[in-house]
Amino acid sequence: MANPSPGHSITLRVAAPTSFTASSDLVAAVATTGAALTALDVVESTQDALIVDISCDTRDADHAQQVSEALEALNGVSVHRSSDRTFLLHLGGKLESTPKVPLRNRDDLSRAYTPGVARVCQAIAENPEEARRLTIKRNTVAVVTDGSAVLGLGNIGPEASMPVMEGKAVLFKQFADVDAWPVALDTQDTEEIIAICKALAPAYGGINLEDISAPRCFEIEARLRDELDIPVFHDDQHGTAIVTLAALENALKVVKKDLKAVRVVLSGAGAAGHAIAKLLMAAGVEDIVVCGRDGVLDKEVDHKDPHRAWLAQNTNPHGVTGSLKAAVGGSDVFIGVSAPDLLDGDDIATMNDDAIVFAMSNPNPEVDPLAAGEHAAIVATGRSDYPNQINNVLAFPGFFRGLLDAKASEITDEMLVAAADAIAQCISAEELNPGYIIPSTFDADVAPNVAEAVSAAAR
Repeated sequence: MANPSPGHSITLRVAAPTSFTASSDLVAAVATTGAALTALDVVESTQDALIVDISCDTRDADHAQQVSEALEALNGVSVHRSSDRTFLLHLGGKLESTPKVPLRNRDDLSRAYTPGVARVCQAIAENPEEARRLTIKRNTVAVVTDGSAVLGLGNIGPEASMPVMEGKAVLFKQFADVDAWPVALDTQDTEEIIAICKALAPAYGGINLEDISAPRCFEIEARLRDELDIPVFHDDQHGTAIVTLAALENALKVVKKDLKAVRVVLSGAGAAGHAIAKLLMAAGVEDIVVCGRDGVLDKEVDHKDPHRAWLAQNTNPHGVTGSLKAAVGGSDVFIGVSAPDLLDGDDIATMNDDAIVFAMSNPNPEVDPLAAGEHAAIVATGRSDYPNQINNVLAFPGFFRGLLDAKASEITDEMLVAAADAIAQCISAEELNPGYIIPSTFDADVAPNVAEAVSAAAR
């Protein structure tokens, strides 16, 4: 069963009979449901009633209803209002545009706009490179999606993708002071997306492709990288790969195994799996077995998807065959970017001693983390309610900060590996332990360190 999460946080306004035990009775009722109480605020106290706001984290909408029913089951208690705190946070969106220059009088207006702005336009027309110095291009990223593969929700369309894209832009600003803006496209045609991105490029210093389904995302990224003079980064691929490599580097230090000597079983041959496999190979991993829906990718099969075909031809040096469960036996590392509940604790028990398990399917991992932890030395997930969260937020803000600072026009494997190394090094050897192999997303050192490493690799 999933744990209560701030993503399902509610606030209930409750009226209770005035008594010395009213507050403790309300707290006890919430506790019986398994919800996590986060705040209790007395709004008003009268002779007849105590008005209280109760905030708590729940598992889902049904769990929130259980909390409300448990409170109303108390004698004399009634729930006046229930608010979903996540929806409240999104009212009106999460972004706004704020001027960087003052407009106090006619002089300011003449410089910021006409007539003074004409001279700046002419300077850029004569030398287009000046756009990086004299416009927002120097610090602005387009977060581009078609809404075809949003989180674990699938093809929900561009409008429904906007809360995620807005959130992405907030993270860019919060962690790396990069100005990012959502660009949600009402088309899922590959050629149209490429054409639109090319047409938008003059205003941006980089493009972050987000939540575009495979295999189209591969062609879109490859074409844009070839045809644009600004960096193009598909976060679902490369952001995931960077943080996975960083976590693996530190996990191997804890269990004292060498990157080149371990066998890695990778579940998932889509965008993230393809990028993880390629980056691990670039970093020195020599033995990777990739599994898709039907088990280990077979070199003898004619894969229609060229990316699956590449994985089949360039991994599995020892010819492992069969199902995912069979492949996991005798491996050192399991990495999952696929689907929930594919393995159980008994499967993890067949791995080598001091096994490492990264079960990153969200919200439900490939294997239950508690069951995996009974046999593996280190367990990581994509969730915030377990130790060792492998989170793309550790990578993309600092990565783009470094690209923009270096005025980079392309992205290389050296930059990706450098970013992973920078994240890993944010945890000292003395701090490393099985429950702490990856820094917090709020570690203030991460984004600057990543930016410096990427910028150095880009120059």
